[in-house]
Amino acid sequence: MEYLKLIGILIIVVGFALKWDVIAVVLISGLVTGLVSGLDFVQILEIMGKAFVDNRLMSIFLISFPAIALIERYGMKERAAELIGKIKNATAGKVLSIYMVVRILASAMSIRLGGHVQFVRPLILPMSEAAGETSIKKPLIEKQSERIKGLAAAVENYGNFFGQNIFLGNSGVLLIQGTLAAAGYEVTLGSIAQASIPVGIVVTIFTIIQVLLADRKLKKEAQA
Repeated sequence: MEYLKLIGILIIVVGFALKWDVIAVVLISGLVTGLVSGLDFVQILEIMGKAFVDNRLMSIFLISFPAIALIERYGMKERAAELIGKIKNATAGKVLSIYMVVRILASAMSIRLGGHVQFVRPLILPMSEAAGETSIKKPLIEKQSERIKGLAAAVENYGNFFGQNIFLGNSGVLLIQGTLAAAGYEVTLGSIAQASIPVGIVVTIFTIIQVLLADRKLKKEAQA
């Protein structure tokens, strides 16, 4: 009977595989799991309600969606691309290299700069694509555009993930310190942040190499 409580996982797998409504699948999964576990309907609603209230701040980012849509509607993407297009010797790799440095430094100082929805999609991506077109002097084909899109998303992830642990007060640093302390290792927040600095430098160097190699590949494709 204990295995029956895992039916919620099966419902989610089947629901996602059949591309049913995500929210409905998750809610049904939670409801069925609660019922087979011996909870009544009211208790299940109380648990779901408490979980929503406890994590309600997670949905604040949704507020940015209308703002980003309005910005794109009135030409931010086109203006960014036009600006980069006027810069001589601009390449997608150079734009993404600069963003990587800025992003990891911002994360290290806990400055809220970046985000796939708020920054990369409406600004960094069109700038990178325009720089790519400038470097090869022709429009990008779909494969090239998708490659730059992936690199832009990757740079955002690299900068955010490896830069945030350099800041002493970051939640990730606090989590690491608490976990190590519980395991019997006495470490300070400063030592964790200090150890994260060389990691951030190495990641930045490898990221710049990655995007510059992508530049070279783009130029070879244009010459073929």
